Amino acid sequence: MRGDRGRLPKLQKIDRLLMCWWLFTGLTHMVLEGYFVFSPEFYKEKTPNYLAEVWKEYSKGDSRYAARESGVVAIEGITAVLEGPASLLAVYAIATKQPYSYILQVVISLGQLYGTAVYFITSLLDGDNFAASMDYYYAYYIFANGWWVVIPTLIVIRCWRKICAAFPIQEKRKTKTR
Repeated sequence: MRGDRGRLPKLQKIDRLLMCWWLFTGLTHMVLEGYFVFSPEFYKEKTPNYLAEVWKEYSKGDSRYAARESGVVAIEGITAVLEGPASLLAVYAIATKQPYSYILQVVISLGQLYGTAVYFITSLLDGDNFAASMDYYYAYYIFANGWWVVIPTLIVIRCWRKICAAFPIQEKRKTKTR
């Protein structure tokens, strides 16, 4: 939906913040995690490559990445291929006030929550001993991944409320037209 003279509609501050989140998370999934998934030899690279160095560093907080543990590769593959592009679609949906915006955000957020839960649970089941030190454990493993628990949870709550609020409005419209 476009506003006057082809401009995008005015958005609330929360919508602009959500667009920033979806852009950040979409690019993170596609570029950063996509590199990990589709570059299986990243940890062997001798020439400086920024993305390889990011993953080498992150592996200090979770060595399953350097070991290319199959569960981690699978989770990251799903997020890179499905959730990344869907997150960028969410940016468009919010910017243009598409009717599917809230449902899309719920679906992506639930996918992120599921992936993060599997990520943490598999680590716990395997002994949760994958960090080089407790500093790396808390900085990389807990703090960096914690955002994909907190923010998607808040998004699900917000979107759920918006979707639920739309039903009584729709029912009132139906009764007026009868």
